[in-house]
Amino acid sequence: MSASIVAAVDSVEDLAKPSENAVTPDVKEESDDSAVHSGDDVDDMDKAIVTTVEIPSEGDADTKNAMTEPDENKSIKVKDGNEMILLQDSLLSLTVSPPNAKSFEVQVSQQEIVQELHHLLMDHETTCHRTCFSLQLDGVKMDNFTELKNIPDLKSGCEIKVVEEPYSLRESKFHLRHVRELLNALDFEEAHLGTEGHSLSYINLVTVTDVGDEAVAKSDSNSSSPKSPSSPTHNSRSNSPNNKKKSDRNKSDSDDENKRNLNNKLYRYKTLLSQLPKQVDPVMYKPPDHAMPGIQDPSLTQMHLENPVKVKPCLKVMTLSMWNPPPQNRKLHGDLLYLYIITLEDKHLHITSSSKGFYVNKSDHQNFDPKPDTFSTPYHSLIDLLLEVSAGFKANFPTLNKIRCSRHIFERIGTPFQLHAWSAPYREHQVNHIHAEDFMTTRTAIEDNIPGQASRDWNEELAATRELPKSSLPERLIRERAMFKAHCDFVAAATRGAVMVIDGNIMPINPGEDKKMQMFIWNNIFFSLGFDVKDHYKDLGGNHAAFYAPLADLNGLRAYQAVDADGLHLLGTVVVDYRGYRVTAQSIIPGILEREQEQSIVHGSIDFGKNVLTDKEYTDLIEKVAKPLRQLKHSIVSGEGGSEKTVEIQTSVECKGITGNDGRHYVLDLLRTFPPDVNFRGGDVEDDLLPHCKKLGFPKKHRHSLATLRPELVEAYSEQKYIEFMQSCASQIFALRSMERSSKEESLPELKAKEESEETKEKVGEPESETSGSVADAESVKHNTGSMHRTVVKQAARKAGSCTDQEFDLRFNPDLYTRTVRSADSDEEVKCQVDLVKEAAEFLVAVQIPTFIRECAHQSILPVDGQSLVDVLHERGIGIRYLGKILRMLPENSQLTYLKRICTTELYSRCVRHLFRSYLQSVPQACVCAAIVHFLNCLLSSSKVSAPSVEQESSNKKRRKKGKSNNVRSDWSKLTPSSLWSQISEEAKDYFDHETDVSSTDELFEKYKIPRGVMLRCFCLKNGIQVLSREYDYINKHKPTFTEDDILDVYPIVKHSPPRATDAYHFFATGQVKIQQGALKQAVEYITESLGLFNNVYGAMHLEIATCYRSIARLQYIAGEYAEAVCNQQKALIMFERVLGIDHASTMFAYINLAVYCFANSQILSSLRLLYRAKYLMSVIFGEDHPDMAQINSTIGLVLHGLQEYDLSLSYLLEALRINVLVGKQSLKLAMSYHLVARAYSCKGNFRQALNHEKQTYKMYQTVLGDEHDKTKESAEFLRHLTQQAVSLQRTMNEIYKKGSKAAIPPLQVMPPSLSSVVELINAISGIVRVTVDTTAKPAENQNEKSVESEQTAVDNVTTAEVPSLKECKPVSSK
Repeated sequence: MSASIVAAVDSVEDLAKPSENAVTPDVKEESDDSAVHSGDDVDDMDKAIVTTVEIPSEGDADTKNAMTEPDENKSIKVKDGNEMILLQDSLLSLTVSPPNAKSFEVQVSQQEIVQELHHLLMDHETTCHRTCFSLQLDGVKMDNFTELKNIPDLKSGCEIKVVEEPYSLRESKFHLRHVRELLNALDFEEAHLGTEGHSLSYINLVTVTDVGDEAVAKSDSNSSSPKSPSSPTHNSRSNSPNNKKKSDRNKSDSDDENKRNLNNKLYRYKTLLSQLPKQVDPVMYKPPDHAMPGIQDPSLTQMHLENPVKVKPCLKVMTLSMWNPPPQNRKLHGDLLYLYIITLEDKHLHITSSSKGFYVNKSDHQNFDPKPDTFSTPYHSLIDLLLEVSAGFKANFPTLNKIRCSRHIFERIGTPFQLHAWSAPYREHQVNHIHAEDFMTTRTAIEDNIPGQASRDWNEELAATRELPKSSLPERLIRERAMFKAHCDFVAAATRGAVMVIDGNIMPINPGEDKKMQMFIWNNIFFSLGFDVKDHYKDLGGNHAAFYAPLADLNGLRAYQAVDADGLHLLGTVVVDYRGYRVTAQSIIPGILEREQEQSIVHGSIDFGKNVLTDKEYTDLIEKVAKPLRQLKHSIVSGEGGSEKTVEIQTSVECKGITGNDGRHYVLDLLRTFPPDVNFRGGDVEDDLLPHCKKLGFPKKHRHSLATLRPELVEAYSEQKYIEFMQSCASQIFALRSMERSSKEESLPELKAKEESEETKEKVGEPESETSGSVADAESVKHNTGSMHRTVVKQAARKAGSCTDQEFDLRFNPDLYTRTVRSADSDEEVKCQVDLVKEAAEFLVAVQIPTFIRECAHQSILPVDGQSLVDVLHERGIGIRYLGKILRMLPENSQLTYLKRICTTELYSRCVRHLFRSYLQSVPQACVCAAIVHFLNCLLSSSKVSAPSVEQESSNKKRRKKGKSNNVRSDWSKLTPSSLWSQISEEAKDYFDHETDVSSTDELFEKYKIPRGVMLRCFCLKNGIQVLSREYDYINKHKPTFTEDDILDVYPIVKHSPPRATDAYHFFATGQVKIQQGALKQAVEYITESLGLFNNVYGAMHLEIATCYRSIARLQYIAGEYAEAVCNQQKALIMFERVLGIDHASTMFAYINLAVYCFANSQILSSLRLLYRAKYLMSVIFGEDHPDMAQINSTIGLVLHGLQEYDLSLSYLLEALRINVLVGKQSLKLAMSYHLVARAYSCKGNFRQALNHEKQTYKMYQTVLGDEHDKTKESAEFLRHLTQQAVSLQRTMNEIYKKGSKAAIPPLQVMPPSLSSVVELINAISGIVRVTVDTTAKPAENQNEKSVESEQTAVDNVTTAEVPSLKECKPVSSK
């Protein structure tokens, strides 16, 4: 360790010297938190670089093409341990030959398995109606679970035959379900219901057309035609037959100019704006009412869009026949089941599904006759049969199928985890025979069972996949794919089981116990409720601790899972919140139910530390995770009385180790994986906290004793201590070296005298006996130097709080402040452990929270809603418990008004959630809808809410006839707005230590300007409530806002820890590093490779895949490849909508990015529609007065300004200016906003207003940048131009006012802005840093990396922190 410290110190001087070949591009790295706009990607994966390059000019075309065009067979060398692996991802072009249809070609990756090709054919337009088939290559059946690259003789050009296979009952049911999905492919019903992996995506409805196809069409037309866009006048003349000769005469003159501008990407911008008003109807780009400036609380009616494509139905009825099941004698003939179908021609058909296929039988409603109606061969597909027997089906199904296949592929595939929408449009209940069958029967044919098992052994599946080999990259990909698939299935089954538990559809294993203490087992999954069973958490907070413990355990499980230690197994865990209850679903350890808990545990404690067990095997296994998790080995006293003994343990005492009957070692109860948060351990912690904590009123007594520091804070604090450790070592070593130099200088005369005497002795001829002495002196000096270095490291390690004095190794004791744990460590050791935890707690309140507030004030991060706020706080290690303290620490200035509103909304919405949970638990099933409506009216409605009475139906009909009914006032119906607000205020004080300064919810909304629709959205998202999308009247004093028809559904909120594709993440992270280094070509390669690996592990639909598409789109936009950027950003946006939600903040930012790319690609109308949608989503998420809303308004204003719609443009720019004035004083963004308004006024001829606004711009540039800055000079020049125009206009006006003057006002000479200038301004307000690829510079040592010269063309060319970056998101998966 000391050697490494010395080496680091030696390199300080070298690092301080700039290298001649060093490249320092002006780039910025920012982190993004699920919609915090200043970053690129999420979590560890998403530390992104907001970088762009200058669009290459004509001479840079080769460089640009080399950077953006991937090779067909790209290869990247990756260091895998000691092994160098060459990854290749080439596509196979295969010819598929289906029966009775034309052959067609498909392209698939070699990494895919045959089953994925099977699913691809089930979605293809030609073979979508087939489900029961096998694939054969040269007459040999292909195994479904074999990778294509491992199949011999399979190469591009091979023919794959689709061979029909006989049906089984399982295959027949699957075929019927698939046919129904095809017939309802254009319906959003499944997505609104949140079933079968369906979710919503509205991008193509927003843009009306597919922007990706439009971009490709534009790109193809531009590349195929040598002509650049001409003026509209030229187009109209040349397209007219009467002007053909004139067009021919001008052809030769224009060819030379076209050739000169062929490779110039910006040439088409010069004249495009002048032709747009004639090409696009102004009505088409006029903003809708919900996207106009100043809309404070928009209606929810625009949230969900209606599909304009209406397709006629193909059938009237398709259901199972009443003659099911087939009799035994018909089963011997191959009958599987019977169908009943009514066609559009009103034909009533009874159809037999047999092992050979489908045919019409002779049965009717009265008589059963299974014989075929005709003697024709059965059709293998039900679709083929219906095409034959129904003319209406034959006419309508091809149209429906064609429209279905025209939709984007990402709109048609399922998501790995089910997403529920918090709002939905009104839908009538329709006949759905598949759902009816699912409701009445078990779904044994779909997902609950696998062949050969009555139910799935989830623990075996999860553990076996973790034990797969991982020594090489291919093995790790197979392992991670298997782990992810098993985890997805487990989450789906656990969620379904948890809902059934709360609905009362599963029998408990202890039915005699109280309902809150009951436990359940279903489908080999153990379910428990979040209540304190048998006073297990009595000393820790009772039910509050029991409710919080599953989430704490899940956080610990996520940390252990990230380490991925061999031999240590974890339980599959899913936490589900549903109808006010918390259900924990876990896989079952083999044998744990066969013996008592005391007999199962070999490591840890079951009585919170009174008696602790240890095991040598577990000690060795936990040693692997203790260092990465910074867990300290500590000694505790186990036992009582004469049986006391000292035990060393590295985990918390609650962490239990169990060896299952399968011989695997399991750890569970990981709720205390991280050190305690002493700020919230009032009563346990003495009043000796550090000053910053005391100043804020800590320690505070929390409602439970399980509050711990977040892992992000532990890492941030450790990094800070490591920096202090290195600085301490460096300063001491520098001091020692300076002392050595001074001592050498002082002893220099003595050394010279000694040398002269030695020379004299040599001349005399004395023996060289002193030589060995000089060598010994040198060794002694070397030894002394090494000893001093070790001493320096030892002192610095002790000062930093390291657990060892040999190196920096910071670890925490998780059992501190646990009342039942008796420490056996020395008092000095315990004091050091306590001081370390206290310092970490002070670091949180003294460094992390002020840094967060400062970054928000500087707008380097901008959360937009509660979820993005939580993400950005968690990334900095700040728990939500500190929300009240953050509100208290916010300065009283307008710059942070938006942050105060978000924090206030999140704080009170969480208080409401706490109250709503207990409120809903006391509501019977029949009253859930009425109770939710009553609660919402008390919370959000301004009308006088009357207490509802619930009529309980009596079985006595005579009493009902007499009008006697039982009107019972339930506890939930006694809630009033005043009592609810009183409870909310008490909850805010108790949980967040926040004093309310208002007396009602109405005052809360009015004082903090919180739109009630925003609070409704927060309430629904946090509690799993789906409401009707309509316009709600919150301020009506005479009518309640909500009715029972407004509550559509209550859905589960699921929390889990999904496995991660580690190698793909490392590729992506390397790509981000390459971006910062300026090696954009390599960055594209690495990110593209990570995209392929993510696809290999996760499938086609995942949040991290969307992140890759987004990053690739950004790099392509940087390189000027706008069409490709539009296509990839469209894919990313669809995934964000499908995985995160149509109104998620990250989805909104993706809309903004796609709008920018579309505008740069001349897709003006699509760009405007996307911006209008983004503005509406921002209004729903937050409201109006947010800095990001100012950017959206500015972008819309710029686009409309380019279209010469100056009045509309000015309205949006003025609204953006109002917001920027509110949130930013003397900032460069505010100066830019003033400048844009001045431009708009000047184009309208209002030079007085233009001058006034440009003067503000000039003053701010002068103050912030100085008189000599280019921006200040440009503003001064623009001021002179405006002054000249104003003076000229005033002189003309004075001449007109003179008596007898006949002068006329000359027309304003307004030059319409070019599209290139508008793009530059949009890039400026979006905060894009421009980097120019310097192709003339000499190559560096790495031949693949070009030297990069940074050039900033944004308004903020002094500091990029002033300008926000393109908006991005954070995946749900945690570190």
